Amino acid sequence: MNEVMNAILTRRSVRNFIDETIPESILADIVDAGLHAPSGMGKKTWKFTVITNKEVIAQLAEAIATQIGSEDYDMYHPAALIIPSNLRKSVWGKEDNACALENIFLAAHSYGVGSVWLNQLQEICDTELIRPLLSRIGIPENHVVYGMAALGYADTSQPKAEYQSGGEVQWVK
Repeated sequence: MNEVMNAILTRRSVRNFIDETIPESILADIVDAGLHAPSGMGKKTWKFTVITNKEVIAQLAEAIATQIGSEDYDMYHPAALIIPSNLRKSVWGKEDNACALENIFLAAHSYGVGSVWLNQLQEICDTELIRPLLSRIGIPENHVVYGMAALGYADTSQPKAEYQSGGEVQWVK
């Protein structure tokens, strides 16, 4: 099996991270993978914000928890967050960011870094509680956040959920 297929078939979401920093060179490569994702008409109207500051991550998690009414929400305590945002007026912004996030997840996996998609911000990024925090970390007012990549090294002491392939395939020949 080739490397790409192996990465696609073996990557899993990680929801238990250990407290270990991801080297900046690896994070840079992971972000670069996102920047090389396809985008509608090649416009690449996105911006990527990388957060490794644990206090900022905790503040964002706490604000999201308050906004969604889930006191237990903690984003799984990642070592880093990559937040692709996109122009609000971009016709394909959501799809472009989804492609970028998939590249980010596969690149992270190739380095042994765990990842999970966090989607809570897409409905709340413009609320009075969340938008000021997003602005402080450099996400433009005219951008929307559709999803985030939480990254870290997996806590292997926690049991893994068993993976089952899903969906339906129909061949028409």
